[in-house]
Amino acid sequence: MGVQQKTLTIRTPGRGTHEITEAVAREVTRSGFGSGVVTIFCQHTSCSLVIMENADPSARHDLERWLDRLVPENDPHFVHTAEGPDDMPSHIKMALTRTSEQVPFADGRLLLGTWQGIFLWEHRRVSHTRNIVVTVMG
Repeated sequence: MGVQQKTLTIRTPGRGTHEITEAVAREVTRSGFGSGVVTIFCQHTSCSLVIMENADPSARHDLERWLDRLVPENDPHFVHTAEGPDDMPSHIKMALTRTSEQVPFADGRLLLGTWQGIFLWEHRRVSHTRNIVVTVMG
């Protein structure tokens, strides 16, 4: 079994889901492995990863709005507010979602379902530079 690893640097424009499927697929192709698994890991505590509907953006929009209602900004119980009203909600949203995903691949292609995509979910309002570690094992 071989392992190849690369850190992707992604600049997010701010809050929302940002598709990274093609960037991950490129790393699988670069590895030269025919089959195996790719792990995608986010090195941050205020954004997360999600495998979600990639055909109709309204599905992601609904998910984002639902999580905003679940964890609203300006909750009077939050103590960790030094970086702004979206800071603590971003940490909670990350904890409720995922910081890593695993996707199998075969014939050098990700085995995602027809409507699945891999998304970096930025929970902060402003632009950030995010590091995503992609580890391909095959």
